[in-house]
Amino acid sequence: MSQLPLIAIIGPTASGKTRRAVGLALATDSEIISADSRQVYRGMDLGTGKDIEEYAPVMRKFASCSHSRLPGLHLIDICPAGYKYNLHEFLRDYHAAADSIRSLGHNVLLCGGTGMYAEAVLSGMRLPEVPEDPAFRESVKEISLQELQHRLSQLKQLHNTTDVDTHARAVRALEIELYYRSHPEAAAAADRNKAVHPPSVIFMIDVPRDTRRARISERLHARMNAGMDEEVKGLLDSGIKADDLIYYGLEYKYLTLYVTGRMTRSEMLSALETAIHQFAKRQMTWWRGMERRGFTLHHLSYDLTDEEFNSRALEIIHNSTE
Repeated sequence: MSQLPLIAIIGPTASGKTRRAVGLALATDSEIISADSRQVYRGMDLGTGKDIEEYAPVMRKFASCSHSRLPGLHLIDICPAGYKYNLHEFLRDYHAAADSIRSLGHNVLLCGGTGMYAEAVLSGMRLPEVPEDPAFRESVKEISLQELQHRLSQLKQLHNTTDVDTHARAVRALEIELYYRSHPEAAAAADRNKAVHPPSVIFMIDVPRDTRRARISERLHARMNAGMDEEVKGLLDSGIKADDLIYYGLEYKYLTLYVTGRMTRSEMLSALETAIHQFAKRQMTWWRGMERRGFTLHHLSYDLTDEEFNSRALEIIHNSTE
């Protein structure tokens, strides 16, 4: 198959993106690059919904030409738990992986639910590295999350607060924005590098709200039954600080509060389920915002058969290359 435009599969949590990505990757000779801000961490499997076993067909297909630890699958399990991966590193690693994939004659399929990561790739953004500023971090360590978010909103438009929903994330976002303000050459480079959208075909997995909520709840209880609390206990026992796990939000925030005795199990489950539903709603807000910002999203229903999904997707890809 000739070189195709970048293929992207996006959608809210529990929409079945992984299965769709695997099927379409096999049909288009594509390797998959994850656009998930938490699946980069090793040992954080159940809480991030990696579902590595679902990728097995792709990993078998590309095993003979593997240039990553997981054949045909990139940007999963690349950092130790406790590390704070960021957008700059993601873009650097994405472009390195994409260049490597294409050099072998394969296509690139981006799959994930972190809107900021996916949109950064699809917009063609390339950002210079922004160093940490210890003095700045010390100066804001006692400032509330709400105040940090307010300060950031005075410097840039916040489409939502999904990626600044903890103190550490808000500090980093503010640190980056202030760096650009004091280094106009870096800001200019960032603006230039996001000016041209690479050719792409974006598929949005549509799930009705009530169905999405039911799938989220079912998935949460299945992961709890699979031992998600034991995963968090193991991470803590390995020496990772509780605050570092709380930083990752959602499952790791509430399960850490539970296993360290700061919440009961019933309190944790109720709060976590609510938080995941809210997160999915914010994801949908981001995707709708992308359409307003000029991206074309091809909506495909979650309940299509695999054959129907691939057939419609391939037709859209073919039409986009004519």
